[in-house]
Amino acid sequence: MMNHPFPPALLLLRWAIHGTFAILLVIAVVGVGRQEHVGLALGGLLLGVLYAAGILIEGWLTRLRPAHLWPSRLWLLAITLGWAALALSGPQFVWLAFPLFFACLHLLPLAIALPGVAVLTVAAIAAAGWHAGGISAAQIIGPTIGAAVATLMALVYKALHAESEERRRLIDDLVSTRGRLVEAERDAARLAERERLAREIHDVLAQGMSSIILLLRAARRDLAGEPEAAERRIAEAERAAQENLEEARSFVRALAPPALRQSSLAAALRMVGESISAAAATQVRFEVSGTPVALPADYDVALLRIAQGALGNVSRHAGAERAGVTLTFLDDMVVLDVYDDGRGFDPRCPSGPTAGTGYGLLAMRDRVSALGGTLTVESVPGEGTAIAATLPLPAREVR
Repeated sequence: MMNHPFPPALLLLRWAIHGTFAILLVIAVVGVGRQEHVGLALGGLLLGVLYAAGILIEGWLTRLRPAHLWPSRLWLLAITLGWAALALSGPQFVWLAFPLFFACLHLLPLAIALPGVAVLTVAAIAAAGWHAGGISAAQIIGPTIGAAVATLMALVYKALHAESEERRRLIDDLVSTRGRLVEAERDAARLAERERLAREIHDVLAQGMSSIILLLRAARRDLAGEPEAAERRIAEAERAAQENLEEARSFVRALAPPALRQSSLAAALRMVGESISAAAATQVRFEVSGTPVALPADYDVALLRIAQGALGNVSRHAGAERAGVTLTFLDDMVVLDVYDDGRGFDPRCPSGPTAGTGYGLLAMRDRVSALGGTLTVESVPGEGTAIAATLPLPAREVR
């Protein structure tokens, strides 16, 4: 954007007016100089200096609000009085009224500017008649046409100026709106990333920590009577802690879960089930149904995290003897089922004496919704729980 508040067309018109004043002033000063009217020549030069001073501060004045334009109006009054004095002293200065018409129409409200132009026109005619010893038709027609042309051009200038100001305001609004939109998108991305990290921490680190706690509790229970079993549980807890450490490092590196980097989704799900079986009294069975197809990485991550979260809930809250994980590949979708024969709960009111934070199911729904799928939760108190995550297969994966 330009620093100056006016576009090139308006700047050209302004400088054309200033140039007209300068040319007429030079002609007048040279004319009185040839007639050896030194006083008039000096007066013309002073008028030129005053006019130039107004141009120098013009950029500053045009940035002020209309209520603060009194310095420019004082300047207009000064050059008008200077012109009147010179016009009465020498006929060469009469035609300087033409650029003053523009100054009046630009700096004064239209209701005041039009009468002002009329007064200047009469003054120019009177000054020309004063020096000629009488008023002729040419002396009336010349200033009158000049005033009419100046008024028409000034009105056009005002319309262009108003349009320019409106365009500048719209551009400023657009830039401001774009800035707010960028900030809103940045905030949305920040919140989405925060949600993603919250889901990862809940589904992975928190679940892993819970498994480690269960293993260590079991090891403590077996330490006195079954030291070998306790040793196995401690080793399993160490392995779970190592996996959690790798998961934490993968967050920092923004990589896929370690289990998926080392094997397929089916193998990773089987490993999760075995880990839960080793950490708790629940026996987890895993099976694959249908013809496996390669899934996008975000599908693998979502299904693995959902299985980890669901089995973590089984180990902590369900008190189940058996649980199952089934990965089913259909023609146009993939379905992950996690079910158990535990104590169950009321899906309409999941909070209870054994409930956790309540974030697990919400995180699962968010993961599934982000991929255009659905999550179904079926549970009855005392009759177990079944969770089904259904994701539509991408078009290139449909068979």
